[in-house]
Amino acid sequence: MLDALGLEPAPRPFLKWAGGKRQLLPTIEERLPTGIRDGTISRYIEPFVGGGAVFFHLRQLYPFEDFHISDFNPDLVNAYIVIRDELDALLDGLSVIADEYLPLEHAERGEVFYRIRDEYNATRDCLQSDSMSEGRITRAAQTIFLNRTCFNGLYRVNSKGDYNVPHGRYANPPIRDERNLRSVRRALQGVRISCGSYEICETHVDGSSFVYFDPPYRPLPDTPSFTAYSQTSSFGDEDQGVLARFFSDMHARGARLMLSNSDPHVTNEDDDFFDDLYSDFNIARVNAIRAINSDGEGRGAITEILVTNYEA
Repeated sequence: MLDALGLEPAPRPFLKWAGGKRQLLPTIEERLPTGIRDGTISRYIEPFVGGGAVFFHLRQLYPFEDFHISDFNPDLVNAYIVIRDELDALLDGLSVIADEYLPLEHAERGEVFYRIRDEYNATRDCLQSDSMSEGRITRAAQTIFLNRTCFNGLYRVNSKGDYNVPHGRYANPPIRDERNLRSVRRALQGVRISCGSYEICETHVDGSSFVYFDPPYRPLPDTPSFTAYSQTSSFGDEDQGVLARFFSDMHARGARLMLSNSDPHVTNEDDDFFDDLYSDFNIARVNAIRAINSDGEGRGAITEILVTNYEA
C-alpha cells in the first residue's frame, strides 16, 4: 500500500505541458469514483500522464496499493525516471546549466539555449538503453531547462524528430526548483513508470482500477491553443475512435474510467463526434482554462468533456 503523502509542499508538475490539468483538478476531484475514497479502488493508472497534475493530486491525497503511469514521449518518461532514481545527479546538472544561463543578458542566454538545444537533438540515442546512464541524466536536465526557458513552455518536434521550439523571454525561470523536485521524487517512489502507447496499461487493468485517460486533444477549428495539443502527435479522428474502443474494453473489465478531451460544441454545436463515440457512457461538459497558447488574448474559459463509465 502506498500511503497518501500529505507532503508540504505538495508536489506539482515539474514541466509546463500542453493540456495540463491543474485548472481542472477541482472538477475532476468532484467526479472521482467513490471507490477511491472508500478503498475499494486500489490501483491508479494514467497512460497519458503528460505533466502529471492529476497523478500528483491523487498521489498526495489518497492511498493506493500501486500506481502505473506512462506516456508515449520518451523524453518526458526519462525525466520522470531520472527524478525518481537519480535526483541528486539531476540537480547537479541543472545547477551547472542555471549557473551559466541565469547571469546572462537575453541575447547571450539565447546562445546558451540554442547550443543546448543542438546538443539535445544530437543525443536522442541515449534513450535507447533501458539502463540508467550519465547521458540520460544529462538529457533529463536539458529537457527541464529547455521546457522552462523556451517559448511558452511548448514541446514540439519537427519531421526529423528534432526539438525546434525557439528561445523564450523570462526574467528568472525556475530551472533548478529543488524544493518541488524533491517533493516530486517522493511522490514517484514505488510508482511504475513506462514509455509507450496507452495500450501498454491493459495488463494492469482490473475491477480494482481507476484509469484516467488524457489523450492528445482533438483540435478545434479556429482555436490555435488546442492545435498545440497535437503538435507532438498525429493522433487523429481514427486514433480517437480506436481509443474509444479501448475505453469500452477496459469498461468490460470492471475498471472505473475517466477521459478528458476537447468539446467540439465550442465551435460547432452540430459536431457530435465524442457524443457518438461515447454514447454508451456519461459525458459531462465542464469549464476549463486554456493553459498554453501562442496568443495570450486567447487564454480564457472554454468547455471540455469528461467521459466516465460511472455516475459522477
